[in-house]
Amino acid sequence: MSRRIQRRSIPDSGINLPEQLHPVLRRIYAARGVQDGTELEYGAQGLLPASPLMSMDVAVELLDKAIEEAWRIVIVGDFDADGATSTAVAVKGLTALGAHSVEYVVPNRFAYGYGLSPEIVAVAAESNPDLIITVDNGIASHDGVEAARARGIRVLVTDHHLPGERLPAADAIVNPNQPGDPFPSKHLAGVGVMFYVLLALRARRREKGQGNGPNLAELLDLVALGTVADVVKLDRNNRILVEQGLRRIRAGHCRPGIAALIQVSGRNREALAASDLGFAIGPRLNAAGRLEDMGVGIECLLTGNPDTALMLAGQLDELNRDRRAIEQRMQDEANRAMDALRLFDGKSLPWGLVLHDPAWHQGVVGILASRLKDRFHRPVIALAPADQGDPKGEWKGSARAIPGLHVRDVLEAVDTRYPGLMTRYGGHAMAAGMSMPVASLDVFTRAFDEEVRRVVEPSALEGVIVSDGELERQHIGVELAEAIRAGGPWGQGFPEPVFDGVFRLRSRRVVGERHLKLEIILGDGPAAIDGIAFNYPVDDGIPPENARVQLAYRLDVNEFRGVRNAQMVIEELTVVG
Repeated sequence: MSRRIQRRSIPDSGINLPEQLHPVLRRIYAARGVQDGTELEYGAQGLLPASPLMSMDVAVELLDKAIEEAWRIVIVGDFDADGATSTAVAVKGLTALGAHSVEYVVPNRFAYGYGLSPEIVAVAAESNPDLIITVDNGIASHDGVEAARARGIRVLVTDHHLPGERLPAADAIVNPNQPGDPFPSKHLAGVGVMFYVLLALRARRREKGQGNGPNLAELLDLVALGTVADVVKLDRNNRILVEQGLRRIRAGHCRPGIAALIQVSGRNREALAASDLGFAIGPRLNAAGRLEDMGVGIECLLTGNPDTALMLAGQLDELNRDRRAIEQRMQDEANRAMDALRLFDGKSLPWGLVLHDPAWHQGVVGILASRLKDRFHRPVIALAPADQGDPKGEWKGSARAIPGLHVRDVLEAVDTRYPGLMTRYGGHAMAAGMSMPVASLDVFTRAFDEEVRRVVEPSALEGVIVSDGELERQHIGVELAEAIRAGGPWGQGFPEPVFDGVFRLRSRRVVGERHLKLEIILGDGPAAIDGIAFNYPVDDGIPPENARVQLAYRLDVNEFRGVRNAQMVIEELTVVG
């Protein structure tokens, strides 16, 4: 399903950006609401202070007491990249601040599911902790918090997910999205929340005369990775966190595990961009939690031994290869199911798609839902068995939303209309998870589609790719590509620029089975540029040589044998003549 190109509007007044900026970058920033050059200053001094975060003073008092009285602390993390980096930041930071004993537990998604459950409390209790700290989870863990406190274990919840109608009865909760929290940025990832807790704790200990404390900037490589990998909105505060982390990585001041992940992914550390964290490093870390256990990922981030880090990164790389193979099989099956659905009795696609397969892998359904959402331009829920050996038990699923739809609110509305249909649910505006009995599937499928139809305008189901307009031919080159790469960090809410235009193809060929390599003529003369369209639907045919095509593309830098050239990364290709 092709996407319509829609160009961004650019304000014609109130813009005060530096004249020395590349004129195309000035246009790009203005279209993203940047009105003043100070908004592009990413020094650490520009970070928001930690003090406005609700209950931060209570959390800091608790942690300061834990250090002073040598409490045993157990970190309960999550099984994605944000959870892994949050766990590593908590372990490293608290230890550096003087904590006596800091261990971690990460739920195996297949055995325990998500969050601080009573079962995970029982596992954590084997270490006889005085304090449990949740990172990137806990805001919905009512039963787990109660189970911990029943054992006499204090609980500090640090999270960024949206809360439900009531909060768990923890000793303290730090979450910018809890009701009434005045912290200006609501988009911190879980790793960002934990980093802010450490900043506040260090400040408290300085006030007490405990010295200056550790250099917490050494944790920013982890903060950058978790923030980008979790696809949270890159508001200015998050852009500062990411840029500061990237600067440390490029300068070689990163932990061995991140350096090793960069190496096995074939990226250039000295020129690393936020997109590399999101599309190369994050997926390798996520693969452990998706297919096995996130423990290997966390150990990779924690180790100080480069050889150990490289060995663990190699394991993560292999898991990521397995994940890609599983994902491709599941995507092929889902595409066949979608084709059958569209053909059946001439029926059009539902507005809210719910797909399931008893052979699907529950660790990969989130990626599958995202891919299908991109292809069919509608919210998607992909479901897999919670237990492959119990086909009559539960489905576990992941939802991905389209712009303009808050998918967690949709699930809440379904739950209100059909109490008990789901056993649990939670998440963000753009992504959510849920579980349900197998017997609920048919009713849930109808209810999800009905609710999406109730809240979404038909126009939202059109595929749209937002463009920063057409580039003049003299700007299509390595100079602008380098300027764009250096002009980030780009990401969710501050998207990397996409341009559009009509060109002619000199040549095209399929590489790697599913990618289309192009040579694109720039004008009337011989000048041309290389292009690559990843995961192109080659089964539907490829454009003929010399075809006239409309392209939506990103301008990127391709480095080969030390030579850096510009290339177009094609987001949309339509033959127009």
